[in-house]
Amino acid sequence: MAEIKLAAQVRTEFGKGAARRARRAQQVPAVVYGHGAESVHITLPAHELQLALRTANVLIGLELDGKDALVIPKAVQRNPLKGDIEHVDLLTVKRGEKVNVEIAVHVEGDLAPGGNLLEYVQATLLVEAEATHIPESVTVSVQGLDAGASILAKDIPLPKGSVLAGDEDAIVLQVVAPQAEEPAAEGAEEEGAEA
Repeated sequence: MAEIKLAAQVRTEFGKGAARRARRAQQVPAVVYGHGAESVHITLPAHELQLALRTANVLIGLELDGKDALVIPKAVQRNPLKGDIEHVDLLTVKRGEKVNVEIAVHVEGDLAPGGNLLEYVQATLLVEAEATHIPESVTVSVQGLDAGASILAKDIPLPKGSVLAGDEDAIVLQVVAPQAEEPAAEGAEEEGAEA
């Protein structure tokens, strides 16, 4: 995974008013924490941050007061109407350090004939990976699976260097039979017409 560089500025103002002023100036308030260090409140350029966060679990190289720091996003707050980023929590990481992250689960292949439906019980998997080699997603084959089949977390092949960090017996995907609507009883229709 490529590292994305962003220039950060330390925040000295706090509160709603200061956050609104930062957003009007095309900046996003953020906080950097981790490794027992004191939290640092910063602002980041909104457009560059928006582009960086298109990639899940992106590795960001922060340039802050002449120092470099590696971080990954831990929590992103967005405006529910506009979708703009309002605040980001960033976790400091070191090269070679293992971190727990959620990665997306994608499927490939076709289910067995019969109109079966694939249900995502979990859309992500919790894995432990090196901070500089976080996988973006995993792909699972559902080719030929029939109703009643399920795929557990331990059954999903993980990228090299990643290990499962969550419950290995958790159901991630399951195939369910289509639900047919039961025809209404004729007597019930006639009673409804008379009423």
